[in-house]
Amino acid sequence: MAKQHESSKRTVHRKVTTRSLLQMKAAGEVITALTAYDFLMAELIDRSGIDLILVGDSAGMVVQGYETTIPVTMEQMLYHSAVVARGVERALVVADMPFMSYQVNPDEALRNAGRMIKEASVEAVKLEGGEVICPTIRRIVDVGIPVMGHLGLTPQSIHKFGTYQVRATEPEEADVLRRDARALEQAGVFAIVIEKVPADLAREISREAKVPVIGIGAGPGCDGQILVSQDMLGIYTRFHPRFVRRYAELGSAMQTAFERYAKDVRAGEFPSLDESY
Repeated sequence: MAKQHESSKRTVHRKVTTRSLLQMKAAGEVITALTAYDFLMAELIDRSGIDLILVGDSAGMVVQGYETTIPVTMEQMLYHSAVVARGVERALVVADMPFMSYQVNPDEALRNAGRMIKEASVEAVKLEGGEVICPTIRRIVDVGIPVMGHLGLTPQSIHKFGTYQVRATEPEEADVLRRDARALEQAGVFAIVIEKVPADLAREISREAKVPVIGIGAGPGCDGQILVSQDMLGIYTRFHPRFVRRYAELGSAMQTAFERYAKDVRAGEFPSLDESY
């Protein structure tokens, strides 16, 4: 009887969908999002109640050790996306389309987006850029694949920008960002990530847009927030952007554990008789 009582009390969490995010924005509920690149991290994030998990091409930096996201390939993103999707039950899983997987032409972009949905079992894809990629977004959305946009600091364009500094601080670029956000919405995106732009501008765009605007380094006025998990856990420490709040210092804790293990092995203290067969 006790087991039956416990199971009847268990909370059933409804699957998050693109429609769920639109409903959350309409209801004024803040959307939570984090990145993941492997099964175990995805499973932990999903159990925590995070609404959206992005399989970011930031894997190139925090997993593969590159200086930028540009070297990440389509095959690598398919791999990371598939293992993340297997660890998720509730959150919406979105995958980044890597550099040059969607810029050549809309047909190639559609084929690659289709592979993400079919082979990796994600539920949506994310593309960087504004008005210039809207024909590609329409092509993908028209066949039933949800697309998330990404404006502001777009890491795949880092060689064009030449810096990771805040974007849209000048009136001209701010106007372009506003136009791009409107264009993405008209093209059919279900949400837009805005990265590293002034908080007032991000708040303005969030209020104007009918779709959710999820910020990273864009202040508290967005409809949701996203961070790279390795940044907020203190695992990736090559640099510490101002917008990243460290919720743990797992990098130093992990290094300490590795050092203790090495010391015990060298001293003959591990494994003990109790840890042997």
